[in-house]
Parts: sequence; structure tokens; C-alpha cells
Amino acid sequence: MQATELVHRPLSPWWRRSALIVMALGFATLTVVTFLTYKNAPPIPVQVVTETGQVLFTGEDIQHGQEIFLKYALMEHGTLWGHGAYLGPDYSATYLHREAEITRATLAQERFPQTAAQLKPVDVAAVEAAVKLVLKQNRYDAASQRLTFTAGEAASFTKQVQEWTDYFAKGAPGQPAGYIKQADELKPLTAYFAWAAWATRANRPGRDYSYTSNWPYEPLAGNVPSAQTYLWSAISLVFLLGGLGGVLVAFGKFNYLGWRGEERPPLPPPPVYPFKLTGSQKMTALFFGVVAVLFLLQALAGGALAHYRVEPGGFYQFDLAKWLPYNLLRTWHLQLAVFWIATAWVAGGLFLGPLISGTEPRGQKAGVLVLLAALAVVVFGSLGGEYLGINNLLGRLWFWLGHQGSEYLDLGRFWQVLLATGLLLWLGLMLRALCPALADKRHKELTILFLLAATGVVLFYIPAFFYGARTNFAVIDNWRFWIIHLWVEGFFELFATVVVALMFYQMGVVTVRTATRVVYLDAILYLAGGIVGTAHHWYFTGQESFSMALGGCFSALEVVPLTLLTLDAWDFIRLHRAEAASAGTPLPLGQKWAINSLIAVGVWNFVGAGVFGFLINLPIVSYFEMGTTLTPNHGHAALFGVFGLLGVAIMLFCLRSMHTTEAWNRLEKYFRTGFWGLNIGLGLMMALNLFPAGVLQLFDVLQHGYAHARSLEFTMHGWFHYSEWLRLGGDLTFLFVGVVPLVFGVLLAVVGALRTKALN
Repeated sequence: MQATELVHRPLSPWWRRSALIVMALGFATLTVVTFLTYKNAPPIPVQVVTETGQVLFTGEDIQHGQEIFLKYALMEHGTLWGHGAYLGPDYSATYLHREAEITRATLAQERFPQTAAQLKPVDVAAVEAAVKLVLKQNRYDAASQRLTFTAGEAASFTKQVQEWTDYFAKGAPGQPAGYIKQADELKPLTAYFAWAAWATRANRPGRDYSYTSNWPYEPLAGNVPSAQTYLWSAISLVFLLGGLGGVLVAFGKFNYLGWRGEERPPLPPPPVYPFKLTGSQKMTALFFGVVAVLFLLQALAGGALAHYRVEPGGFYQFDLAKWLPYNLLRTWHLQLAVFWIATAWVAGGLFLGPLISGTEPRGQKAGVLVLLAALAVVVFGSLGGEYLGINNLLGRLWFWLGHQGSEYLDLGRFWQVLLATGLLLWLGLMLRALCPALADKRHKELTILFLLAATGVVLFYIPAFFYGARTNFAVIDNWRFWIIHLWVEGFFELFATVVVALMFYQMGVVTVRTATRVVYLDAILYLAGGIVGTAHHWYFTGQESFSMALGGCFSALEVVPLTLLTLDAWDFIRLHRAEAASAGTPLPLGQKWAINSLIAVGVWNFVGAGVFGFLINLPIVSYFEMGTTLTPNHGHAALFGVFGLLGVAIMLFCLRSMHTTEAWNRLEKYFRTGFWGLNIGLGLMMALNLFPAGVLQLFDVLQHGYAHARSLEFTMHGWFHYSEWLRLGGDLTFLFVGVVPLVFGVLLAVVGALRTKALN
């Protein structure tokens, strides 16, 4: 068969069918897991009473305590059930550790009143065995919805109300003194911690493990890994090896899989720069200016956050926490990352739409400007609302206009509504721009995939509205990861693949057939593990071991497509060096730094999401590791290394298309310096701090328990603390050699694009 004939031959319909089957089975399974989450979530008792019937606190106290926890963004300082930020304590683990200590002291006093201060070793062992029995016993009565605390548990609650009051009164690293000023909020907050700790240690009815599968590791309370944690860790390795073997066999047999394709037709002429752009495409330059500013702000916030870990009392003697507490800065750091990356992708979609269809609908330019204005309202409105919210200045409107308190979904519900509306507007603009391409048989299937991927990005933000401030935390975390995971490791990956495919097609280095097949292949591989693999976030968040089985096995399969990204990186290099078949000369693509960024995406996806992600996704590793520095080690490499650098690649591709070769050559020095600064800086962050510090902290969990490894006693001393200072080299490289030159070059490119007569 001639190469030209092969190029125009349609793909087998089984590509489409396979992708649909994978999605249908995956979401059916995930729906079952979500239904079981509602059923199996740790119950919230109506009353918590002593053995004599005295009411210690109520279900209303617990739910009000959760509102306080969320309003003040405590999840952006410490963690609950291992999820959140890493500077402060894990509130559930810290409460549990103190509860075990106080219960031990109470039991010792009851059993040995005369010698409680100096017990014999045999008596100490007897008391500690009794502590485990007391704390593991579940005294919740489903009929009356009352939970009974023993004398030790009741004494712990009473004492910890004062301890947590003192904690917030005197201040903590990155948190000013008196962070929670309302005295009547401390008892409900402690009640919430008490409930969360009870769920971690009380056995589920009919089970020999707690509601959180015995997380955290706290030997004094009898919390050690369950048998299921070991079992599904072992079986997940079988899934990994089987998946790798199957895919490598397929790639060996069908050597046309991947970006190379089986076609070798004459390549189209190289693109001529600048492109003849439409009005809406010109306006995307403004989006990229916003991307540059938001990226700079996000990086500056990240630098201040890192400094809190080495100098918790200030910023080079300046009391930064008084004005910008860690809770707020981390919120802004994460939110700005999502905003600038999403803005780059949104602008990339708007730019590619008319490029694919070859036309622009009437009013598209005005729609793009309206979307940009809406973006500005959401960004600055939500950032300001979060500042007001954590300072308790919004009253009962805190949930709607302030800080919702859920990591990554912090912006108030009103701003979420505006964001969802903006995403719908973007989807409408994409549909209008791409409709003409649907009539072209050559581009129809790839165009449909582009629209479906964009629809998935919008659709899977809807679960953000499925919970409220008083929803059971196990249910909140379920829906939270429907969004976070299915965005990041599902439809963002798919949308990214489509965008890259379209970019390569527009650069004239792959055919439509190859681009379409790669999108289908990636959709099948990513979604096969990625959809059900969402459950790896739910190992220890109040769900049954069924979630651990699914999460462990299917998240292991997520490593398979990430391993193949090393092949993608090589294909990107080959495509960049492609030669025109007719002339035998290198294609003057003019997209060197966009393609280099795509190569880096492939490398970081394998390292950050593949290697570091798999390291912490095994249930038995996650049990000890969750909430330690190995988590941000994975997060930084995966979020910035993959999605951030892809945003950079999209931005450089679009801006290059707006400039002549001469004008672009004057800017390349900024992009060259920025590219290497970002990648070297990120690598130094991993090598000097995040990875070695994470290993040290994991070892301390194994030695002394989870609460100790998260305490200031560990994090502010020794080699762990020294490595935080060493990270300064990576941070400075990332910021001043990477971010600053890139941002400066992008802003110059934006100004140049808006001034260039060729674009008018």
C-alpha cells in the first residue's frame, strides 16, 4: 500500500469502541465506590458521652468544628487523615497520640494508684496492652447514635481542649499568635479532632481494622498496618508487571504505535511565520500575558512558603506570618498554579480552534475578551475572598465568598460558580470555532476528540458542588478527588495529548491519522488505570478496604503509560530533527523551545508521576508515607514538570506563531535561559531537599510513629531541617534563572505580538 493511501485510510472503529468501553467500565466502578463511601463513612454521633452518661460534646459540635476547620484553612497548614499541607501537624494523628498517652496515664492511675509514677516493666506492658484494647473497641451504638468514651478518652478530650486552645493562642510555624480568636470556636474544633481521631483507631463493626484501615501508624494506640494493606500492595505489583508486559508486547508487534506512525508520506511545507491570525487568536496574547504574571506570583509565594520551613518565626527577621500566614500563602500558591496552567491551556484551545477550522465565527473575538474579563474576576475575587475568609471578616458568607478549606478547591462556592460558568463559556467558544472542521472528513475525528477532551475538563468540575461545609469529611474527600485526580490524571492528560497532537500536526511533522491514533491510544492507557486509580487517594480516608484493592491495583497500571512517555520524549526529539523527504533539509519549525518543553514533559511525567508517584501509591508505602515530604516531591515533579511545562510549551507555540523569525530570534535567549533554569531548578529541589528529606521523614515514621515525624521536634531539627536550607539553591535557580527570564521574554513577546502590523 502506498504511503499516501495509508495516510487517508480511516482508523479501525475499535479504537473508538475500546476507549468508550474503558470509560464506561471505569466510571461504573467509580460510581459504586462513591455509593459505598456514603454507606461506609465513619458515623457522626448525635452525642458523645462518658460512661456515667455525661455529655462531652454533640454531633452539632463536630459539624460546627468541621466548619471552623475549613473556614480557617487549617487543611492548608496541617493535614487531616494525611491530606492537606505539611508544615503543621496532622490534627487527627496528633490528637490520637495525645489520647493514647492520656489514656495510658489514666489507666495506670486506676490500676496502680500507689505506684503509677514508677511502674514495673511488667505493669507498663500490661497498661499499654490495655490502652490498645480500650482505644480499638468501638463503643458507638447505631440505634441511639451515641458514642461512649471511657474515663481515659474523656480525660483526653477535656485536657486537649485546653492544649489546642494554647496551641492556637501562642501561634505555630507560619501561623500568627491568636490565629483563631473566637474562644467559643476551640471546643467544637477539638470535638472535630476527637471524632477524626476516633475514626482512625476504633474498629469498624465486624472488622479488625479502623474506619481508616488503622492509619496513622501509632503503635501505642494499637494502630499498625492491616492485613489488607500488605495483601493489596503485593497484588498491585502483579498488575504492574502484567500491564507493562502486555503493552511492551503490543509496542513490539505493532511498531507504528506512538508518534512515529507507520506513514512516510511527503511532509507538507513548513509553516510560514507569523501565521495569518484571526481577531480572537490575536487576543490570546493577552491571556499569555496573564499567564506570565500569575506564574511569577505563584513562584514568589512558593519561595516564601519554603522559607517558613527553615525560619518559622519570620522571613529574614520580618514577621511575614502576621500579614500572610502560611495557610493563606499556600492557598494562593496552589490556586495560582491551577489558574496560570489552566489559562495557558484555555488560550491554547482558543488559538488552535480557528487554526484547525480555517475560519472564525462572528463575535468570537468579543467572546474571548469577555472570557478574559471573567477570568480576572474569578482570580482576584477568589484571592481576596480567601484573605477575608481566614480573617473571619465575612461572617456566615465565608463558605460562599471566602475560603472553603478543601485543598485545591479552596475558592468560595460563589467563585466556583463563576469559574464553572467561565469554563462553559470557553467550551461554547471552542465549539463555535471548531464546528466548520466537523465537515472536513480528514479532521473530523480529531476535532471531535478535541471537543470531547475539552468537555471532560468542564464536566469533571461539577463534583465541586456535590458537598457542603457539613458533609462527612470522608464524602468530601471522595468528591474532592473526583475533581483533582480525574482532572490531573484523566481528562487533563487526554486534553494535553490532543493539544500536543494538534500542535505537531500544525507544525507539519505528523499526519492526522497518526495524531488521532495516538490520542486514542493514550486515552485507553491513561483512563484504564486513571479512572479507577482515583481510589488510591482513598486508602485511609474512611472507606472500606474495597477502595484499597481497586486503588492499589489500578494505580499500578497508571505507571504503564507513564513509562511509555520515555518513548514519547525520544519521538519528540526525532520529530524536532525531522527532515523533509523531498529536500532532505531540516524543517525550519521555529518551535525549538516549545518542542524542548514537550520533551521535558515526557521526562518529568515518567520521573515525577511514574517513579515518584508509584513510590508513594503502594498501599503499604502510602500507609507510612502519606503526608510526609515525599508527597510534595511527587507533586512538584508531576504538577509543574508535566502540566506546568506543557502550559509553557503551548504558550511558546502560540506566541511563536505571532512573530517573524527575526523578531522571535531576538527573544529566544530568554526562553533558552528560562527553560534550563526551570528544569535544573526543579531537579535541584528534588535532589537537595524533597526526596532525601522525604526519605528521612519516612524513616522517622517507622521508628517513632507518624505523629512524631510530623512534629516540630523532628521537622525543625537535624538533617531534615538542614536539607530545607539546602533547597535554597534549587529555589533560587528556579526563580531567578527560570521564572524571571521566561516571564520577561513572554511579556516582551506579548507586547510585540500586539504591536506587529502583520497581525492586524
